[in-house]
Amino acid sequence: MPYQAITKKVIDIAKRAGAFIREERKTFTNDKVEYKGVNDMVSFVDKTAEKIIVAELSKLLPEAGFLTEEKTINKTGERYNWIIDPLDGTTNFIHGLPVYSVSIALQEYDELVVGVVYEINLDECFYASKGSAAFLNGKEISVSTSSSINNSLLATGFPYYDFSKQAAYLALFTEFMKSCHGLRRLGSAAVDLAYTACGRFDGYYEYNLNPWDVAAGIIIVRQAGGEVVNFKGGPEILNSRELLATNGNITQEMLATIKKNFI
Repeated sequence: MPYQAITKKVIDIAKRAGAFIREERKTFTNDKVEYKGVNDMVSFVDKTAEKIIVAELSKLLPEAGFLTEEKTINKTGERYNWIIDPLDGTTNFIHGLPVYSVSIALQEYDELVVGVVYEINLDECFYASKGSAAFLNGKEISVSTSSSINNSLLATGFPYYDFSKQAAYLALFTEFMKSCHGLRRLGSAAVDLAYTACGRFDGYYEYNLNPWDVAAGIIIVRQAGGEVVNFKGGPEILNSRELLATNGNITQEMLATIKKNFI
């Protein structure tokens, strides 16, 4: 099945899961929260949304495996693997902060070929596939044209359980804060990447990331004309636990600041 045809079906699946999440938020209470680890929260909403997504994707590509945050399925595919975060921004969801998303990517061998990020509250669906442009609700998007950090709006995320590099990361945060238009922390890596793809952010950096946080957003940024690398400037991202995404113009400037303060 062509990548664009797969993408169209994945959009429908992401929106179906998003509709479930949106409805559950209306009556959600904190007594439904479970803890996977320190500050690592989950609920039946995450798990059920993942089951909805997995069931539908299994019909779409029966031979595909899955890498999912909530581990509701254990299956590895030889050629295709779905990488899924059913609710990226769980902490925001639990506290009623309206920034959270569904993130679904398809990997063919080692290459990301489809990515869909559905931001539920604004009903914004970002998507891209190999060989295509990137889109937001059917309209083609592209990264910003900012030429330096000085005229850029940046995004980041903060660690919530591993604070071993906190001092260095705060030093990096401080340096960026002094030199850009502003720094934002939305609480959903998938949304940060989608916003970088459409030019709302000029650059986004974070560490302690998992593949399901970023897989879909990576291909969307790249197909929108942006650049995604690890903190050393290399192409290995999914398993490096760190990521820098930019419009391409400010990559080297941001890498220099990261290397100076963090690596």
